[in-house]
Formats: sequence, structure tokens, C-alpha cells
Amino acid sequence: MEYRTLGRTGLRVSAVALGCEGFMEKSAEEVCADFDFAIARGINFVDIYSPNPQLRENIGAALEGRRGNFIIQGHLCTVWEEDQYLRTRDPEKTRASFETQLQQLRTDYLDIGMIHYIDAEEDFRRVFDGEILRHARRLRSEGRIRALGISSHNPKVARMAVESGEVDVVMFSINPAYDLQPAGDDVDALWAEESYARALHNIDPERESLYELCERRGVGIDVMKVYGGGDLLSETNSPFGRALTPVQCLEYALTRPGVAAVMVGCRSRGEIAAALAWCTAPAGERDYAPVLQGLERFTWQGHCMYCGHCAPCTAGIDIAAVNKFYNLTVAEEGLPETVREHYRTLRHHASECVACGACETRCPFGVEIIAAMRRAAERFGY
Repeated sequence: MEYRTLGRTGLRVSAVALGCEGFMEKSAEEVCADFDFAIARGINFVDIYSPNPQLRENIGAALEGRRGNFIIQGHLCTVWEEDQYLRTRDPEKTRASFETQLQQLRTDYLDIGMIHYIDAEEDFRRVFDGEILRHARRLRSEGRIRALGISSHNPKVARMAVESGEVDVVMFSINPAYDLQPAGDDVDALWAEESYARALHNIDPERESLYELCERRGVGIDVMKVYGGGDLLSETNSPFGRALTPVQCLEYALTRPGVAAVMVGCRSRGEIAAALAWCTAPAGERDYAPVLQGLERFTWQGHCMYCGHCAPCTAGIDIAAVNKFYNLTVAEEGLPETVREHYRTLRHHASECVACGACETRCPFGVEIIAAMRRAAERFGY
């Protein structure tokens, strides 16, 4: 296992870490066995975004007696109501959920306390100018969280958090499908090793800027959505027309500036092992360039690359975000609670599409956006 320092926290975390999605719906015995498997292979880091009480209690039981050797990243502003996970900005609910979280995890502190899911600039200002941040500061000063972070999918908002000086860690979605811009004329040069010497010309400038800012400021990045909800592992769903392996996906994320660890949502020990294969994989197996070099032969037509060129929407819909969340449900063959909740918090939803078609005239990839909004509205129910 490779261990990296998580920014200025000083925490030494395993480069391959665990998301909590894979432990949903499992018994306490199954969760304990999975953690035994992971710990025996060097994993020492887990993200627990979900307030599901059974999940938390099972993980707490699995870590009992070895808590001091394991790093827990828990989330503020998540609550469990009517048997489902919800994001909240209510200070009282946030406080109560945090206390319950510690009890369920059988610990008196979190190594990292993440303010959960801030994607909108308005929401960022509400959180950072209000009681939620003041509460997080108090928890940190009391040692009940050792480091403070946020989770986000928006590079602008994540940058605002880093520039505030308040956060030590950013949990961010990183993978080629989310990062890449359309291919240039000389694809081989674009993906050549020397192209990475000074700047990451293959990725969106705002994302590049965020990763490099985190590196300079000592803000650690841990990664979510490394497989793009499974899209990148599927030849059918991959925007590159070819599937990447788990090893290639991890290599991509772990070679971005500022990144310390990847939180992999593994549903089985086989999937944990597939992610751990990165640790011993030779350079040839880690190399993701052969997949990306096919870009000049791939039309890109009809594939939403979440580039945002379709904006602004007449109805105010964040089309890229709607498409991303919809594609995650397709890849995961269901409606995961995280995706459902992220979609819910969007200011405008797919059902509000007025079918004006302005977005389609601006899309560089010929995506049939009106039809995509209809599919999303049907999938999410609004």
C-alpha cells in the first residue's frame, strides 16, 4: 500500500480508501469481514457520508478495538429522517446528527469532519457566513473533529472554500469523463508524458486550477466518483468508446495535483481487490493513455461531456448536472440515495424544460438535450 499525507492535516492515508456505499444493506458480520479484508491489505481510511444508522453502527462495530489505527472521514449536515438520508442546513439537526454519529461509530472524534455537499455558490455563502461553519469551528477547537473539509462537485465552489482558509480537505469528483475537454488535433501529443510537465492541458482550466491551488495551499484532496458511477468501466457507457480498468481510473485520479486518496465504493471484496490491484500494477497496466488516444477516432456525438457549453438554460436548469446525475443512475442500474438527494437540491429540475432548443444549438457534441431532460424527469419523478 502507498500512503500519502493528506495536505496540512498531517494524516497519513492509504491511497486506496473506502467509500461507504458498498456497505449498505450488509449485515454487521459482512461489514466486519470486509473491513478485516481491507485492513489486512493496508487500507486505513474510510468516508462515511451516509447517516444511515445501521451502516454507522456496523462500521463502528467493525472498527472497535482498532479505531486509533483507522482514519474516519465523517460528514456534517446529513440527517436520517423517515428512513432516508437527507442533506440539511438546519443547525440543530446538524448538531444532533453529529452527536448521534459519534455514538454509532463508537468514537469521540472524527479525524475529518466534512461539511456535506456544497455545489451552489449561494449555498456556500449561506454555510460559510452562518451557524454551520461556526459550529464546525467549535468542533475543531474542541478536538471533536481534527480537520475540517467540504465535499463538492463544483470547482468554483471548492476553490472558494480553499481560498477561505477554513478547510483542510476537499472531497471532489475526479475522473477523465468529468475532467476532459474535447480532443485536440494531435492526440498523441496531448497525452504524451511531457505534456504533463508544466500544466495539465487535457483538463478543464478551472479544475486544473483547483487541483494546483490545493497542492500549493496544503489542502488535501480525496476523490469520489473515480469510476464515474461505473460509466468508465463499461464500454457501452464510457464516453471514450472503450472501458477503462479500475487500475487506470485510480491512476488517473492519483496523478492529479493535491490528491492523496481515492474513496472507492466497493460492494464486494472482489471489487476491493480490483481497486487494490493499483498498488502492485506495473506501469503498463496503470497507463490510461491508450484509452484516451482513441479520442480522435471517437465522434463524441451524442455524449454529454458535462462541459457546460449548453448554458445558459432559458429555464435556469443546470443541464450538465442533470445529465451527470441521470447517467449515474443508468450506470448503477437504480436510484442511489446520494444521486437522488443531489438531484433534489438542484435549483431547477428536468421537468422545467420548456423545449426551446437553445441549448442544443450550443452543444458541441450534438446531444439531444430536450430528450435527455425528458428521460431525467421520468427517472427522478420531476
